[in-house]
Amino acid sequence: MVDVICDTSFLIHLATKKIKNIDNIDIEIGPIHFVVPETVKNELKKLCNDKNKKPQAEKTLNFIKDLKTIPISGKYADEALMSYIKNHGGMIATMDKELKNKAKLFGASIITFSNDRIILDS
Repeated sequence: MVDVICDTSFLIHLATKKIKNIDNIDIEIGPIHFVVPETVKNELKKLCNDKNKKPQAEKTLNFIKDLKTIPISGKYADEALMSYIKNHGGMIATMDKELKNKAKLFGASIITFSNDRIILDS
């Protein structure tokens, strides 16, 4: 089972959209386990203060309550995730094009969405 470190945008999409292949993810990508960095959880809590983003943020916080939280922290989620990947390697789940490109430079595998399907972006 591989831990996949999720960023905020990926988790919001996962929690609020219908994902077509979520039930077959182990077959399509392999045995993965989504994990939530502490910094991402904090970012979602801050989004609850924005009246436009509050419904999605609350739904996402409820969605992730059963996911494992890992102690990656920092002022900005993206920087904290990149620092972790740079030092430990791993797999990251994001929709952020800039974060994808940076993570690839450090040899990370990327999971993202395409047409409401989870894909391994190589």
